[in-house]
Amino acid sequence: MSAPLNISRRTFLKATALVAGGLVIAFAIPQAKRFLMPGADKASASQDASKLPAPNAFLRIGTDNTITVMLAHSEMGQGIWTTLPMLIAEELDADWSTIKVEHASAAPEYAHTAYGIQITGGSSTTWSEFDRYRQAGALTRALLISAAAEKLGVAADTLRTENGFVVSDSEKISFGDLAETAATLATPTSVTLKDPKDWKIIGKSTKRLDGPEKINGTAKFGQDVQFEGLKTAMVARSPVFGGKVKSFDATASKQLKGVQNVVQVPTGVAVIADNYWAAKQGRDALKIEWDLGDNARLDSKKMLEEYRALAATAGLPAAKAGDTQAALAKATTVVEAEYVAPYLAHSPMEPLNCAVKISDDGCEIWTGTQMQTTDQGAAAKILGLKPEQVKIHTLFLGGGFGRRANPAADFVSEAVQVAKAAGVPVKTVWTREDDVKGGYYRPMYLHKAKIALGEDGMPTAWEHTEVGQSIMVGTPFESVMIKDGVDATSVEGVADSPYLKHIPNYQVNLHTVKATIPVLWWRSVGHSHSAFAMESLIDELAHAAKQDPLEYRRALLKDHPRHLAALNLAAEKADWGKPLAKGVSRGIAVHESFGSFVTQVAEVSVDKGEVKVHRIVTAIDCGLAVNPDSLKAQMESSISFGLGAALFSEITFSEGQVQQSNFHDYQVLRMKDMPKVEVYIVQSTEKMGGVGEPGLPPVAPAVTNAIFAATGKRIRNLPIGSQLA
Repeated sequence: MSAPLNISRRTFLKATALVAGGLVIAFAIPQAKRFLMPGADKASASQDASKLPAPNAFLRIGTDNTITVMLAHSEMGQGIWTTLPMLIAEELDADWSTIKVEHASAAPEYAHTAYGIQITGGSSTTWSEFDRYRQAGALTRALLISAAAEKLGVAADTLRTENGFVVSDSEKISFGDLAETAATLATPTSVTLKDPKDWKIIGKSTKRLDGPEKINGTAKFGQDVQFEGLKTAMVARSPVFGGKVKSFDATASKQLKGVQNVVQVPTGVAVIADNYWAAKQGRDALKIEWDLGDNARLDSKKMLEEYRALAATAGLPAAKAGDTQAALAKATTVVEAEYVAPYLAHSPMEPLNCAVKISDDGCEIWTGTQMQTTDQGAAAKILGLKPEQVKIHTLFLGGGFGRRANPAADFVSEAVQVAKAAGVPVKTVWTREDDVKGGYYRPMYLHKAKIALGEDGMPTAWEHTEVGQSIMVGTPFESVMIKDGVDATSVEGVADSPYLKHIPNYQVNLHTVKATIPVLWWRSVGHSHSAFAMESLIDELAHAAKQDPLEYRRALLKDHPRHLAALNLAAEKADWGKPLAKGVSRGIAVHESFGSFVTQVAEVSVDKGEVKVHRIVTAIDCGLAVNPDSLKAQMESSISFGLGAALFSEITFSEGQVQQSNFHDYQVLRMKDMPKVEVYIVQSTEKMGGVGEPGLPPVAPAVTNAIFAATGKRIRNLPIGSQLA
């Protein structure tokens, strides 16, 4: 297929240059900015040839034949360190063994094609870069062929490329030997992308490029940053959100070996020391008097009572059709239920950290971040610099799940404040306890539903009320994501549920509470609680209608082929309907999020109140699977993450303070609890979706539906914990 580049010679020459005796390719393609950030360059969205955006990423070919791909996104375990280079290598016909990868620096040139800022999130990296990275490879291939044609004195259409070489009938020339000549040539106005039938890399399982260095320990994460003169800091923060320092005594801290300084910063009191242990001991020795403020009265149980009271009143309408109240009043069968999902911490394996070095004319930051643009801007504001004077070195992330994509730039801003106050380069580190108690949680949500069934057992009216905090209020995304008071992320998976589309009467209401607990997107965002409520409710309806849960879903989703494809594949592979071992029961759930459709069948037993998940069979339709191995790994990861939350995890408050502190009381999944996981991919040519998050939402309802099948007890509150004891 022919793909227009929409890139002028002037733009190309400005962005293409010789680097270390090689070829640098800058590339930009039309950007679909559906979620353009307020203040972003709206003119660039039109993409006419006279006003092009700046190049967004770079491809380097060295004279030693190495091919270096610069990632505008952050690698945090999801596999884009491999997936995105696969796209370039496919169109370039590169020798895969020569591919190298680097994180790009923070700069406007690396803005996300849909969001308008540099960000890794929303399970969007691969689909957002699919065309751009392939075009970069194809453009480079065309230039290399032109360079070879010039060198050999033959027509370009007589040449081909394969495995890192341009090949003629009589000889072949390596990409590295052609790089310098290619850098002097004019860019073509269009390139031809491969027909999918000719792909040799895309769609094939490929080993991860970052695997070896993560295995041998050479991969550098934020916690690994060390350089001469760098000190370590730890901050004593208020035990209650919003609390302020009234006074502090650092006498004992300063007497400890290795402690260099103690400074007050906006978030608390920072101890700067030669190493982590000295900083920790110094912080422990501080005597601080706090003004805890009004949040000292926060209590989870009281909050839940308030949520229940709100759910009994009319909220803001998020979706509506027909006359729900009248239909419910006439119904002979009505199912009513309440579902609750708690606050949750992100708890990535690598706790938060950030190293900062401030100079007279700029600042350097080393950290694992999902949102470079926001962090860069926050640091610049604190220091009175221009954003371009702040250089962010993005390192591997030891997990993120949304916590390292904070519009408030909290941990980066704090680290900059510490370094500014200390007057020396400082790496501010968080302990696990700091991380669990440090805020920015998945909000607690309550779902209350009342559903009428007709004589055929199908729903005829559905009233659904949600209560919870908004993750968008106060962020730059508020004007885009909140309409008429309704945060779209609060009601996603409910207001747009396929189950509601064919019901004549439905109403979805939302109460957005104004609690002062810092909240943020958490892996799969609103779908993390909405799928639990919706797929549990569908099971309740199937039971009330005396129908098989799978067949009931098939009937409701008969006009939704992608849901059905995932549902049918998972059911087939799980042998739905066939006998299981004694004491083992099945549960099923299907949910669409981030453009992908996932079904999970869980096999569960309950013995003396203890839940054991033996097996989870997953089927996903995400459109094209660029790297099936990476997709399967993300499904396994989502199941592990979601299952831990379903079984064990919750954040609770008493007297304003978080009651959990580490993995002994904020429990995540242990190896002994991990079930056997089978992942099946629906062969699909539909629009691409994400894979980093969609595997999480169906986990909890598949398991709780299996528990109901095993015990007759419906789990409506998470975590499951000891509810069956």
